[in-house]
Amino acid sequence: VQLVESGGGLVQPGGSLRLSCAASGFPFSSYPMSWHRQAPGKERSLVAAISSASSRTQYEESLKGRFTISRDNDKNILYLQMNSLKPEDTAVYYCARVSTWGSKIGVDQWGQGTQVTVSS
Repeated sequence: VQLVESGGGLVQPGGSLRLSCAASGFPFSSYPMSWHRQAPGKERSLVAAISSASSRTQYEESLKGRFTISRDNDKNILYLQMNSLKPEDTAVYYCARVSTWGSKIGVDQWGQGTQVTVSS
């Protein structure tokens, strides 16, 4: 299993970024997937999750309307579109494979992460 994130970088407040996660080594279209983030000194937390066929999504409540998770099962790529970015969105963003989706999202595989820095 390999999950490789890309698309992070430095962006000004109010700007946008689109993160990508290229998946390989497993049947991508059969698994729900998720994005998480970890800011300095904070625990890693869920950003968004998407079901295998994109019929269901879940977002951290405060990010609804600014962030959009999507996937391309033909290309084995997971996306996170981030708009109206704020300095508090600065974090390392991780792609993950979802193993359980109930009251909590459980994951069993992580990418290496990509840094997003929002600063003027």
